[in-house]
Amino acid sequence: MVGLITTQAPAPFAPSDCALRSWKQAGLRAESYFRLYPVTLSQREVRVIGRLSDADWASVRVCFRAAFGGD
Repeated sequence: MVGLITTQAPAPFAPSDCALRSWKQAGLRAESYFRLYPVTLSQREVRVIGRLSDADWASVRVCFRAAFGGD
């Protein structure tokens, strides 16, 4: 799975989108948003740009469940 992190607020805001509240703590340069994309990438195609706070990670998991109907 891939999550896009962007500084542009998603419009319209979907259930699989969420605002990252601790973006500075995560090492991001500006207020940011997460959007889930159901694709897969190999590990070598993935680049770490920061780490989410526990609260933001919990929000991302809620977005994932909203997108895929899981509990």
